[in-house]
Amino acid sequence: MDTRSEIQEFLTSRRAKITPEQAGLTSYGSRRVPGLRREEVAVLAGLSVPYYTRIERGNMNGVSDSVLEALARALRLDEAERAHLFDLARALRPTSSPRPRRAPRRRVRPSIQHVLDGLTGAAAFVHNARLDNLAVNQLGHALYSDMFSRPAGPGPVNSARYVFLDPGARDFYADWDRAASDVVAVLRSAAGRDPYDRDLSDLVGELSTQSAEFRTRWAAHNVRFHDTGIKDFHHPVVGDLTLTYNRMELAADPGQMLTVWTAEPGSRSAEALRFLGSWATTPQQPER
Repeated sequence: MDTRSEIQEFLTSRRAKITPEQAGLTSYGSRRVPGLRREEVAVLAGLSVPYYTRIERGNMNGVSDSVLEALARALRLDEAERAHLFDLARALRPTSSPRPRRAPRRRVRPSIQHVLDGLTGAAAFVHNARLDNLAVNQLGHALYSDMFSRPAGPGPVNSARYVFLDPGARDFYADWDRAASDVVAVLRSAAGRDPYDRDLSDLVGELSTQSAEFRTRWAAHNVRFHDTGIKDFHHPVVGDLTLTYNRMELAADPGQMLTVWTAEPGSRSAEALRFLGSWATTPQQPER
């Protein structure tokens, strides 16, 4: 991915979302485009207009963290957007002695699979930043039975491919639009952290080619953290489910995350999740 273009498009998209009134500025005359002008962002960040213009064009040479912080405040970036800006800037900074980075593991260690299998009351997955599902427990497989039952594409089963390329996802997610936007925002954040991830670039290219919905969302440059939240599902076996997810990075395995789905104790969803666990452990009779 072209990091300079990413910076330009990200900053442009962020200032387009803020009106002068929101920024405490007086607006004069008509505007051809929505949001703040470059000159206004420069004033808010305490920078000269030529300096900000250079930054927005993707030239990060000599840009300090304090300048990035000033831009984050001026553009009212949230935590995920701020982190994304710093990731993009870091990707362009030359270093005389690059810090070696361990390559992400492509396989899950047996002890991690044991942890997954021990979580009998929750659906649990290990995945990477591209949303490749590298390991899953029995209840997780049952929860996402529609996704795991589809013919495998290139590499591991991938949640982004399921959301955008499989019609079944629109029935499975009660709020498909939100699920789709979340997936794209997660992939955007991952691209900022590692713009040289060839597998991620290939995935984005594949989805952009095959899904207009993905292309539209990708062009918005929205990012977000996906650490915790609540989602609603419509499962073909147990019906409607409301589940909470929590995501944790596996410190010993760079690039791998553990996501666990649970239901509120005593709720209908908890009862349905228990039934789904029983269904998952019951041998399925072949259809005649």
